[in-house]
Amino acid sequence: MAVKIRLQRHGRKGYAFYPIVVANSRAPRDGKFIERIGSYNPNTNPATVSLDFDRALYWLEVGAQPTDTARSILSHEGVLLMKHLRGGVKKGAFTAEEAQRRFDAWKAERGQVADRKRVQTAAEAEKAAKARLEAEQEKNRLKGEAVAKKKAELLAAQEAAAKAALEAEAAETAAEEAPAAE
Repeated sequence: MAVKIRLQRHGRKGYAFYPIVVANSRAPRDGKFIERIGSYNPNTNPATVSLDFDRALYWLEVGAQPTDTARSILSHEGVLLMKHLRGGVKKGAFTAEEAQRRFDAWKAERGQVADRKRVQTAAEAEKAAKARLEAEQEKNRLKGEAVAKKKAELLAAQEAAAKAALEAEAAETAAEEAPAAE
């Protein structure tokens, strides 16, 4: 019986999540499986992976073949590295303690890389938000200046119209008084 470690598709259209299962390779994708060893949810940012590390390692050691996507997930979680290190212990290349030390060092370094990336992403988001705020403030300032200019022009036009009306009224009054004076 060929055994695979693969993903099953669950969820609704456009919002899938994937249980990670060990199944017979001839079984349907979403059908019968031997054991569920974890889940993968790509809908969160970053994607969420929960994995039973020991069971995944066990199945790899007894010969289960992961699919490409499952291999990627197992590699990211360190299961393939631990399988490789255990193979070195079996061959006598180093001790189990040395294998565990190497795995812990890899895990710590991976955690530091993830933390740096998280901090960098947060800094970039903050920088982008600041740039958007400054752009919006500049746009509002320019719009305020345009509105103030338009109001000033309108006020000047109203004053000119009022002045012209006063001059016309004064000229009319002077014209009425002039013929009476003759």
